[in-house]
Formats: sequence, C-alpha cells, structure tokens
Amino acid sequence: MNEYSHLALAAVLAIPASAAALLAAVPGYRVSARLNMLAAFLTFLAAASLLAGRPVPGQYLIVDDLNNVFIVLTTFVGFTTSVFSASYIAHELESGRLTPTYLRFYHAMYQILMFSMNLALIANNIGLMWVAIEFATLTTVLMVGIYRTHEALEAAWKYFILGSVGIGLALFGTILVYLAAQPVVGEGLDAMVWTVLIEHAAKFDAALLNIAFVFLLLGYGTKAGLVPLHAWLPDAHAEGPTPISAVLSGLLLNVALYALLRFKVLLAANADAVTPGPLMVILGLASLIFAGFMLYRRRDIKRFFAYSSIEHIGIVAFAFGIGGPIANFAGLLHMTMHSLTKSAIFFAVGHIAQAKGTQRIAEIRGLSVSHPALSVAFGLCVVAIAGLPPFGIFTSEFMLVTSTFARQPLLAVLLGLGLLVAFGALIWRLQGVLFGEPTGPSEQPTATLVPIYIHIAIVLVAGVWLPWPFVRWFEQVARLLG
Repeated sequence: MNEYSHLALAAVLAIPASAAALLAAVPGYRVSARLNMLAAFLTFLAAASLLAGRPVPGQYLIVDDLNNVFIVLTTFVGFTTSVFSASYIAHELESGRLTPTYLRFYHAMYQILMFSMNLALIANNIGLMWVAIEFATLTTVLMVGIYRTHEALEAAWKYFILGSVGIGLALFGTILVYLAAQPVVGEGLDAMVWTVLIEHAAKFDAALLNIAFVFLLLGYGTKAGLVPLHAWLPDAHAEGPTPISAVLSGLLLNVALYALLRFKVLLAANADAVTPGPLMVILGLASLIFAGFMLYRRRDIKRFFAYSSIEHIGIVAFAFGIGGPIANFAGLLHMTMHSLTKSAIFFAVGHIAQAKGTQRIAEIRGLSVSHPALSVAFGLCVVAIAGLPPFGIFTSEFMLVTSTFARQPLLAVLLGLGLLVAFGALIWRLQGVLFGEPTGPSEQPTATLVPIYIHIAIVLVAGVWLPWPFVRWFEQVARLLG
C-alpha cells in the first residue's frame, strides 16, 4: 500500500507536468481539449487514491491531515473546470477571441497551474511551498492577459505587481521562520521541513515567529484577496477567461489560505507565541463587510462574483481567527463549500456571458424565459452562495455565527451584519437577471451544464449530511489549528 501511495503522490505532480509539455505541442482544438480533460481526470484519480493510504513524509513532499482532502478537492474542481473549459474555449475560438496559438498556450498553462497548486499543497518544505505559490501566480498572470486587450493586459499587470509585493512579504516571513528554527534544528534543509518544524516549534524564538506571521499574513493574504490587499482580484476575474476565474476563486485562494493555516499551526505549537486570531479576525471582518457593500455597486457580472469571493474568503479568515473546535470546523467546511459553489457560479456566468454577448448585468434580463435550463442552474448556485438552507454554506455560516455569539457576541453582530448585507445584494441581482422581459441575444449555449449540477448536488448533500470520514477529518484539523 505504501508503494502505491508513493506512486499516486508522484502522479499528482507528474501527470499535469507531462500534460503541459504535450499540450504545448498539440495543434488541434478537439484533441487538446480532450487531453486536457483526460490529464485532469487522471490527476484527480491519483489524488483520490491518497485518501485510502498516505506515503511516509519525505523532505520535500507530505500528505497529512491538513492537506489530504484539499488535494482531492483541488484536483476534482480542476477536472470539472476542464470539462467546462472545453466548450467555453471552443466558443472563444470560433468567435476569434483566441487564436490556435493562444489556445495551445492556454491548455499548457492550465496544466502548469494545476501542477503548481498541487505542489503547494503537498510540499513538506516551506521554501518549496513558497516557490509553488509564486509559480501559480505567474501562471495565472499570463492566463489573465491571454485576450491581449488593453483591459486584460492592465488586469494582468496589476495582478503581477500586487502579487509580487505579496509574495515578497511572504518570502520575508518564510526567511524569519527559518531563522527562528535554525538555532534549534541547525542550518540546512531541516530548518525548512514542515514535519521537523512542528516537532521543535515549542523551542523556537517566539518573537521571531510573531513577526514572521505578520509578514506571512500580509503576503499570503494578498494572494487570498483579503482587504485591503484585494485590488488585483476583481480585475483578474473580470478580464481573464471564465475557467480561470473559476480556478482563481475556487482553488488558488484556498491554496493561499492553506499556506497561512500551516503557519498558524506552527504558532499554536509554541506556547509563548502570540495568538494570530485577532489579526485574522480584523482582516476577515474588513473583507466581509467591505465586499458586502461593494456588491451593490458592481455592474459587471464577473466582477460582482469576484467581490463575493472576497466576502467568503473574509468569512473563512474570520472563522480561523476566532478559533476553537467549532469555528475551525466551520472554516474548513466553508472553504470546501465555497470552492465547489463559486466555481459552479463561474461556469454558469461563463455560459450566460457567451449566450448574451455581454458581462454587463444591466443587459442580462429574463434569463428564465430565454434560457430556462441555464437560469435554474444559475439560480441554484446563487441561492447556495447566499447561504440559504439546505446548502452546505448555510451549515458552515450557522456554525460560525452560533460559535461566535457564544464567545464574542459583539463580533457575532458584526459578522451577521456583513452576511445580511451580502445576502441582500445577491438576491437583488438574482431577481434582475432571472426575471423580467428578456434582453439581448437568445443564443442557446451548446455546452453541458453537468459540472454545475454535480457541484451543486455535492453542496446540497453536504448541507444535509456529511459522511463520517469527512467529519472526522474536519475535527482532526480543527484541533490542530487551535
């Protein structure tokens, strides 16, 4: 079993890396789209097999309680996004927005992005994790600007500048962690290996760890889109291809938060280190409330849901900041449910934008009349992300509100205010898009809606019943996070 698990772990990295090299050379669209889907599916199968058995941690790679389910979630959404991407990009190719050359580039970059995110999740070396997240950032920068319009290039440039600032701060924080570990475990690779750091964390210089976490929070918080470090995110979502918006919101933001959780566990293992909770609570609340009000002023449908992503990342940061078994459980559940729901929303939004020929919300009306099947899928997605029962996001938000109210009633009031503000904006926009007299073209999308319904079905089931293995995983990680 251990031998097979090592092969599966290697496949999680080898399949997307090999596929990227192959896709860069494949000229035909149909072949490249199918190869992209096949590679994503095989990567998902390899990741899912890690649930049955974990390899022994090495100096560079690890599968443990903290990352096991995230690996499966990332590869699953990567696969469903590749299915959506196949039809979406075909439309872009037919319309002339993408050339065959850029199409090869797009598919190769997609697999490189999956490789980078997978590597960041399974890295047992904090330096390697930093490199993987930086690689993922550079890959998405190139993909955001793939349309080569003035707006797309501006969004890519803004993402590159702010992302570089963030990753620079994260690098400095990583160096400080190394300096804190060096007197205890010695110079060299051991001072950067996660399993070694956790084993000796109680002996590290607490002052260095405290300063390191501030830089890590600002650095990886930029990648996660936390306010006030969020400015790149709405532009990147609005101007890049919609499949990349789905991956950005559903996966890459999670990877940045996962990196923060790694270091939060490290601080929790040192009794003299400060509690990082208050900083995360402040940034989380600021993100939630700011994004909630900004939703009312958005005119572009992709930009609208970009701010919704900022809101939900704020909720997750708040949950881990509050800490404790229930809040941490709620944060992990919310990360999972948001990944599935927000990626499904961008699948639906991509179909809507192509069918109507616009991303302007004012020009998208009467979807229930002109595109009934698409309107049902989109409506379910928005109801789920708004936090209505019986979907999984309602469960995670209910757990978080009740846990916070029992410990910090004032913070619970602010949390509830932010949730209500965002809820109002989502329902308001949903009514306008679905009902009324249809406007604009009524082109029927040829793409399948199956990935949307698969995601929403999982989110619905999770809101009613969570399988015991996942509950046990959430509980174990919640205890690790303190």
